[in-house]
Amino acid sequence: MSHARDEATGRPSLTRRLLLWSLGALGLVWLSFVVLGYQTGIEEADELTDGHLASVTALLLNVGTTQEMEAAQTTPRRDLPGLKKHDYQQSLSVVEWDAQGRLLLHTGAAPLPLFSAAEGFADLPLGTNATTWRSFSQWDTAHSRKIMVLLDLNERDDLAHDIAGQMIEPGLWLLPVVALALGLALRRGLQPLYALSHDVTALDASSGQRLASRHAWSEFEPVVASINTLLDRQRDALARERRLAHEVAHELRTPLSSISLQASALRGGLQGDAQTQALARIGQDALRAGHVLNQLLALAHTSRAQMHETAAPVDLAAVARTVCADHAQAAWKRGDQIAVIGPTQLMVQGHALLLDMALRNLLENALKHTPAHTCIELQLGRNAEDAAWVQVCDDGARACHGPDGDQSAAVSKAQTAAADSLHLGHEIIKRVALAHGAQFGSVPAPAPFTTCYRIAFTPLEPSTAG
Repeated sequence: MSHARDEATGRPSLTRRLLLWSLGALGLVWLSFVVLGYQTGIEEADELTDGHLASVTALLLNVGTTQEMEAAQTTPRRDLPGLKKHDYQQSLSVVEWDAQGRLLLHTGAAPLPLFSAAEGFADLPLGTNATTWRSFSQWDTAHSRKIMVLLDLNERDDLAHDIAGQMIEPGLWLLPVVALALGLALRRGLQPLYALSHDVTALDASSGQRLASRHAWSEFEPVVASINTLLDRQRDALARERRLAHEVAHELRTPLSSISLQASALRGGLQGDAQTQALARIGQDALRAGHVLNQLLALAHTSRAQMHETAAPVDLAAVARTVCADHAQAAWKRGDQIAVIGPTQLMVQGHALLLDMALRNLLENALKHTPAHTCIELQLGRNAEDAAWVQVCDDGARACHGPDGDQSAAVSKAQTAAADSLHLGHEIIKRVALAHGAQFGSVPAPAPFTTCYRIAFTPLEPSTAG
């Protein structure tokens, strides 16, 4: 039953599965009732014939003394056409004795049984073929006459089977009728499910369609809500991907166009300083294009890690120290100061590689988009709700070892920030935060810093809190 399949598609059919299970349950119940009805019919027929024997015996005992007569003088019963032999128990036989066991009456087809003082019901094998007869015998009140009434046991069984058969006969033709009605009812009842399946098949996710509210059945509400939620998320994801593709194309267009222009200028025969500047510009643009491609690879890696890697407890403080140590040389070359401020251990549930990638992007953005001699701190801790957070802060134009309010530094920072309109680094961090159920964004910077970006996690479970 669990493998019922639709002949058109070859896939499992819910309608056929429901129908088969329903018919199976119905058949089991029907068979139980048939067996019970048949057994009840047999028992009722047996009680009926036994009661008939006892009633006839009591009737004959109350009629009065029966005169002795020869068997040849008894009047045979007439066969009634159109009636079965057992319908009115035509073969009842009667035997009567006096107190001394002398035969007074013997009528019917039953062979003469032996006289016995016992009373009640008995199954007696009589005749040369030892045919079994059901009998009931009883003495009168004065104990002067004993009457026995007998019935062929085969006839009693025929009557029992006939009664039992008539009791189960309605069920024999009722089962196919009920099965047909049940199939039609199931098909009619599943019409809303068919309509939902048709609408889901007809959905065009790229066009922003949603499932209609006409599927307002309570059982479908979670399914419809989940499908619409998935459609909304897919629409948002497609919008983000289109926006990202547009930004990537725009960001790559600038360095590639510059490389093309500088290459054309070199082919024109630049000499001296002009040639050196053109080559330097080509190198810078090539590095910039390579940086964009590296960011795209990082984005792809975040998607794969989110799908395939299992979250585990991660010491965020250890990851932060490693990332700062790896960028210490680059900060020293620029004259920057870089530090980690926070507890020695900070446990979160997540992916170590993704968190490492996010912190590296935060530090690289701070190093890339600020002037030299900048103070950069990677700060981390927990808030009042025991939720972990990590942030990278810098003092921007106000460099640690430079003049306060240096206008050239501010201009340099603005130019650098404008040049990187893509913000792929922030896009990577947003996706890492999303994979961890965290939030990423700019927050007010504590003094003396001017810029601060934070990743705020949700509280850890007690079992994973460190």
